[in-house]
Amino acid sequence: MARKKHASVDDEAQVDMTPMLDIVFIMLIFFIVTTSFIKPSGLDYKKPEASTATQQKSANIFIGVSKTGVIKMENRQVDIERVTANVERMLAEAPEAAVLIEADQEAEHGLVVKVMDSVKKAGIDKISVSAGKD
Repeated sequence: MARKKHASVDDEAQVDMTPMLDIVFIMLIFFIVTTSFIKPSGLDYKKPEASTATQQKSANIFIGVSKTGVIKMENRQVDIERVTANVERMLAEAPEAAVLIEADQEAEHGLVVKVMDSVKKAGIDKISVSAGKD
């Protein structure tokens, strides 16, 4: 029996598509699963006002300044003179703490600056200021 030197049109090599389809379906499943857990982030959110903000247990130190000049730390009112001592005490408990000052939109700027100065005197350089809005 003699073999043909050239293959006929019917005997051409064909590419097996099964592995490629498997990979496409696996990628499709991966993208569906990962995108279903992503929460859309936008600018529409409600923020608590500084006068009603509460201290949560975390490594950060929260200081609230209301429009009437009341300074709150750990859900209690403090004087501007006692901010440094309170921050130093909190810093001893959590050395890597940062400070978040939540100031009411109508709070006096001078008072907020004094609070920032008191925090710097306590030895913290990581200070963030957040302004609540109506």
